[in-house]
Amino acid sequence: MFLLLSINGLQGQTAPTADMEFQAAEFNFPPLQVVIDSVLKRSAMVGFQSNNVKAKEAALASEKLRWSDNLGLQVDSRYGNLNNFSSNEDGEALSQVLTTTKQFNYSVGVYVKFPLFAGINRRNQIEQAQYEMEAAKKMIEFEHEQIKQAVIALYQDLLLKQRLLHIKSKTLGDGTVNMQMVEKEFRNGIVPISEYVRIKGITASMEEEYEVAMSQFITAKQRLETLAGFAFEITN
Repeated sequence: MFLLLSINGLQGQTAPTADMEFQAAEFNFPPLQVVIDSVLKRSAMVGFQSNNVKAKEAALASEKLRWSDNLGLQVDSRYGNLNNFSSNEDGEALSQVLTTTKQFNYSVGVYVKFPLFAGINRRNQIEQAQYEMEAAKKMIEFEHEQIKQAVIALYQDLLLKQRLLHIKSKTLGDGTVNMQMVEKEFRNGIVPISEYVRIKGITASMEEEYEVAMSQFITAKQRLETLAGFAFEITN
């Protein structure tokens, strides 16, 4: 039993401490507004809603010009042979003459149509197009607000995960140092084996909590980086 515990203690002592590993790099998070702006710019839903607003604006402009459908300009032209048949009566004699000439004829006209229900219905159509455009704008405002709230929550969660990781890192570092001291005292016969096992279990729990905190921090960081479209800087 003594030999087995001593070997395990030596393995724990030679492993690098989590505090040293984490303190090697610190993350410099960008301002919250920068992250929000980047997420909004990259959002496919925001892009879709923006295009929808443009489509509704174009539909409204087209609807306002629909009255021009009732106005028109008509041009007609003809070119070809024109046959003229004439008769001439001179006394008792009757003569008939057929002449053929090439002619170019054209006509230009302007027309105005007054559909019976067009004037009444056009106002309703314009109002409908305006309501649809306003609804599209409200939808994109709603989408912006939803994204902002989500990014704020993720950003604050990331900061929390970082603080918790710092706490777990420091706790594990202190626990590792304490474990090394207990192991020396155990070898010298000062600490009983029951106390050694107890301290070793506590240290193992600290290592597990640190690994969980590190995993949660990395997950929160990568989620926000994926939405923002860029990696957060690392400062040494």
